[in-house]
This record gives sequence, structure tokens and C-alpha cells, in this order.
Amino acid sequence: MQQPTPWDADRARDIVDAHLGLEGPALPILHALQAEFGCVPEAAVPLVAERLNVSRAEMHGVVTFYHDFRRAPAGRHTIKVCRAEACQARGGRDVEAAFHRLLGLNWHGTSADGRVTLEPVYCLGLCATGPAALVDGEPVARLDADAVREIVAEVAR
Repeated sequence: MQQPTPWDADRARDIVDAHLGLEGPALPILHALQAEFGCVPEAAVPLVAERLNVSRAEMHGVVTFYHDFRRAPAGRHTIKVCRAEACQARGGRDVEAAFHRLLGLNWHGTSADGRVTLEPVYCLGLCATGPAALVDGEPVARLDADAVREIVAEVAR
């Protein structure tokens, strides 16, 4: 995972301006800001709102509505655990509990050393092979306690 760039208002303005010509530019702008800075910094909200001619409250609502937008950078590794019904029916709650216990994190938590972030997702489309997760963007299916231990050991390196 690429290291995020420290906040730079001029760079953020360049990113926003580069996307203004798109139809419905809000989400592409926010994704681009997050790709650059590792999150959508609080300081970006009024900047984007002004350039899109919407209220700060409306832009804040967009950022907080979508689960993929972060207010702080994620860890170097991200584990997204499926919490949808199919995965739950196949033992997903036990998998969730194992991740929480072994990582010592709640949902949306990042370890103190910045190594890993744990997030819930609601369906990865791997229903027949659940419980499933994304580990650094790579799907992992048929999770059980042993697989969770292996994943946690891998991200701990």
C-alpha cells in the first residue's frame, strides 16, 4: 500500500479542479482525495463543497454516508470482513470474533502501530464460499479460526 501524502490544500485544489468537468464529480473527487491523502481530511470538506457549490453539511453527509471514505488514514494492511447474511449463516460471527480478539480491534479500528485496520463490509459476492474477507483488496474465502490466525500473522509481519 502506498504511503499517503500529507495534507496539502494546494494539491487538494488541483485534484478537485481536475475532476470538475466530470458528470457527477463529487464521488470521483472524494476517491481521488482519499487516494492521495489516505483519507478525506476534514479540511477537504469545505474545499470540495465550495468548488461544487453545495453546503458543507451536504458534503459532510456524502463523506460519512459511504463506508469506503475514511476520516483518518487506514493501516498499512486493511482487513474487510463480510457481515452479510450468507457469510453469517456459514460461521461469519465466529470469524468476526476471532479477528476482533486476535487483532484487539473493534470495527473501523486501526492498530496503535498503524499496521492494520479492521472494517466490516456487507457482501463481497462470495456467498457460496463464505465466510469471506478482503485482505489488502484480495478476496479470501472459507474462513475459519485457522485461516484468521494465518491472516493475522501475515499482517503482523
